[in-house]
Parts: sequence; structure tokens; C-alpha cells
Amino acid sequence: MDPQLQRRIQRYGWDKAADFYEIYWQQQLQPAQMKLLEMAALKPGESVLDVACGTGVLTLRMAGLIGSKGLVFGTDISDNMIAIARQAAKENQLSNVKFARMDAEELLVAGAAYDVAICSLGLMYVPDAPKAAKEMCRSLKPGGRAIAAVWGMRSRCGWAEIFPIVESRVKSEVCPLFFQLGAGNTLEKTFIDAGLVNVRSERMSVPLNYETSDDASGAAFAGGPVALAYSRFDEQMKKEAEAEYLKSIESFKTGEGYSIPGEFVV
Repeated sequence: MDPQLQRRIQRYGWDKAADFYEIYWQQQLQPAQMKLLEMAALKPGESVLDVACGTGVLTLRMAGLIGSKGLVFGTDISDNMIAIARQAAKENQLSNVKFARMDAEELLVAGAAYDVAICSLGLMYVPDAPKAAKEMCRSLKPGGRAIAAVWGMRSRCGWAEIFPIVESRVKSEVCPLFFQLGAGNTLEKTFIDAGLVNVRSERMSVPLNYETSDDASGAAFAGGPVALAYSRFDEQMKKEAEAEYLKSIESFKTGEGYSIPGEFVV
């Protein structure tokens, strides 16, 4: 897929998903985000760049960890994600956090400006992930830390059939490189190539629990990476796609809900 088209799809797709993202994904992504924070080892007064910050859930948590003398700068390609994050910061009366809409491959920040650069489950959507990793590293002061999380191997993510289900209806690839960074040591190598030293990675198996089929389906279609394509389906196509997806995760059913395998690499 043309990189410019892919960026546009991601921008407007996450605009569509913004209102549903926390509802369907906040709890499920928490284990990976907690591992990110553990690896980041944030200290009071530090400056943090949060790339692909989404609705700011992790950004606001980091703002609390670094205290009033620190600063967290959250960037995201989606205007609607940034708007929600700004409102959350305002409601929490946080003065040490700011946000801006920005492309991860071209961060409009000074070099050697941050102690820490973090990207929580955003690199899979970037057309040129190695370039985004280099941008994160460029932003770091000498001795700074970069930390990223991505989804793991496709075979270990039970919800992965969402992509072919949607792609068969739009006749194009939705996220063609989604699982690439989670294979083998690809994420680790990406950051070594970007200039980091002392790089380590951990692979985590995490169940994604949903109480109902509506929740599982909503996460897959309305709150995730296929939201733009899904928004353009007519009602019949939506029903058919949802039924096909629920059939693909039927083996993970637990009573009325689901416990779907997931894997992260941090």
C-alpha cells in the first residue's frame, strides 16, 4: 500500500475509533502498558515523549509519575484522539502534560530533548516503523531510554482474523505490516538499528477478556484499526462481518463472554 494512503487511513480510522477505544481496550492493554512503565523506570522531573499516545491513558499516568517538575509530550496522528487526551488532562488539572497531532515518522521535536521516548502499541500502524524508531531515538538526550510495545506473533493473537474478514470486503489490505514487528527479534533489531545500545525485549502472553459478544465485536470493529473500513459498511455487511468474526473466535468463548489469546512484545 502507498505509504501516504496508509497514513491517511490510519489518521481518519483512529478518528473514527477514538470514542470507543478506551471502552473496549483500556483494560485489555493494561498489562503491556504496565510493562512499558516498568522498563521506562520514570523518575520525578524527567521529560517524556509519548509517541502515538492515543487518548492519553498512559500519558496521564506518566504525568503523575514524573511530577510537577517533569513534562510529558503526547503526539498522535489522530485529531480526535488528541482532543480526548487534552480534555482528560484538563479534567485532571494536569499542567505538566501537553499534546499535539503529529506523524510518528516526522516528529516535530528538537533532538536530544527528552529523557524518555515511549510508543505504546503504535509502531505497527506506521508505514516506516524503522524511521519512527529513529525519530524516537533522535529525540533522546545522551543516556536516554526508548521503550515500545507492539502486538506479538499473528498465530498467538486470537483476534487476528479481523483483518482478512475486513479486507475481503474492501478488496485491499487494511494493516499490511501489522504483525511484522512482533515476529522473532524484529522489534529489538529495529531499535538497535536506530542507534540504541543495551537493548532488551520481553514477550508477554495476555488474555483479552470480554464479557459479551457485543464487547468482543465492538473492540474488533469499532474501537480498533479497521474502524474506518467498518464505518463504510452498510448494515447488512456489518452484520455479516461481525458474525464471521464471532465465528473465528468461537473456540475462545467462556460462558457469555470470551477470553481471546493475545501476545505483546515490549
